Amino acid sequence: MNNDQSNNKPNQKPKGRGLFADKAYDAPITTSEAIDNNANTSLSDAEPSQPISIDKENSSQTVDNKPNNRNKITVARGESLKLAVVGHTNTGKTSILRTLLRDVYFGEVKNEAATTRHVERVQLTDSQTGEVLVTLYDTPGLEDASGLMDWLEDNTASRRDGIERLGQFLAADIATGDATGFDDYSQEAKVIRQLLASDMAIYVVDAREPVLGKYKDELAILSWAAIPVMPVFNFTDSQDANIDDWQVMLARRNLHISTRFDSVAFEFDDEMRLWGNLATMLTHSEMLEQLMQRRTEDWARLYDEANIIIADFLLNVAAFVREINEDDDPMPVLTQMREAVRQSERAMQNSLLNLYRFYDNDIASTPLELQAYQQDPFDPDLLKSYGIRTTSGAAAGALLGLGIDAAALGTTLGLGAALGAIGGGLLSNTSSIADMITGVKRLYIDPATLTLLATRAVDLLTALRHRGHAATDATQLLYQNELTPEDELQNPDNIKDHNEEDNVITLWPPHKLPSELKKARSKPQWSSLGGGQSELAKSLRLDMAWSLSSKLQSEKS
Repeated sequence: MNNDQSNNKPNQKPKGRGLFADKAYDAPITTSEAIDNNANTSLSDAEPSQPISIDKENSSQTVDNKPNNRNKITVARGESLKLAVVGHTNTGKTSILRTLLRDVYFGEVKNEAATTRHVERVQLTDSQTGEVLVTLYDTPGLEDASGLMDWLEDNTASRRDGIERLGQFLAADIATGDATGFDDYSQEAKVIRQLLASDMAIYVVDAREPVLGKYKDELAILSWAAIPVMPVFNFTDSQDANIDDWQVMLARRNLHISTRFDSVAFEFDDEMRLWGNLATMLTHSEMLEQLMQRRTEDWARLYDEANIIIADFLLNVAAFVREINEDDDPMPVLTQMREAVRQSERAMQNSLLNLYRFYDNDIASTPLELQAYQQDPFDPDLLKSYGIRTTSGAAAGALLGLGIDAAALGTTLGLGAALGAIGGGLLSNTSSIADMITGVKRLYIDPATLTLLATRAVDLLTALRHRGHAATDATQLLYQNELTPEDELQNPDNIKDHNEEDNVITLWPPHKLPSELKKARSKPQWSSLGGGQSELAKSLRLDMAWSLSSKLQSEKS
């Protein structure tokens, strides 16, 4: 990875379910019995709540001077798949696991070689039954495969099969770090031990790297373990990707099945393709097929839940109303309403972040740090960047600076002065003035602001669904070839002509709010922003939230 990120973890976080890993981050357990022929346990048999590591001191033990390997067979029907994640140093092995696990805290990701120094285990389970389907092993990076290949050529017999030659290496001093001189292949030994104890492996390739001899040697050594190995291309979204060259080299080594999985620019279809390709390499693929089905269901469920969160937020804001007397200064109330909406939007954003396992804190960077999502929704420049104008056709500084349906206020001299001071214009439309007989006026959030809030919320959801959990840099957007409103504000020359129908980026025109939001504007009891009972208000708008969420999904489908 190209980013630094602390491995500290928050005190409390929700336990993973569904798409997320069932694991704990207690002190790692070290074991020398992981691949011992005389032991009844392996890494995959240990207590599932504990990550397991093999440390440098204990990982090199042998039994009767024989290497600690076990006889490998094709994964049996009904067993969980033991999958080793291997590759050169700094190719993004831990990053890929973070994205597969939807866990920004797994392992350690830094822009330096050999960040992972031990084998760490994690499990993927069925979200409904709790059954362990796949056990993943994050291994240290291969640092000097070419040097190890030279040693193997010089010290092992070519007539022996690959497992025998690897076993002879594991029994040698250079595999323990105790060898004299500069020959220390203890990191490679950890990888090979785990490889021999696994059912299959994925070989992570940094697609930006050219095809070099050291990578060819790595693949040769991995092939000796006699298990299926599938190359996985990471960082494929980069313009510097060399995938074609890699595929030619892989084909010459009889590796014809590979896949692309970018740990930063995430695509759910790529993940399904990864599991599907692995399944084709197994005699019994039931566990992977079950995993694919469950993760597809969970991914769809998350999307439904996210749209409900957004719809509920929009209805809460649309129903928000405050009453003032005809002669009252509206500005104090307008200020309070705007702040209530800002806080509600932040709460909605945090709910989306937590739903997709991104956390808004000092440890993990999140899309919320992007100015495009933090910018004040009542900033007139932001609304103009979305091409939004008011329902009444007022000049873009009048309403857009307020975000309040000022048509309900009338055009008294006091109001006119207030609007002029902030926006530079007035509204002449007084058709929505509340009951003039009682002298009461009602303030609502303007349709233009509702449209902006809806569009920005759906944009954030889209970003979360296409953002890998290895993306530790807040500037890593998923809109690779698309300008965001933030970019447009910083580069006015690049602003699109939003008046052209093909370039409109809002969910709907401000003057055509969905029927659910229109109805909410006549249901002040649906909103908790004015100090109403939160749970009661939420229950009252529940049915409308389901209806509106369906429209939100169709707008972005």
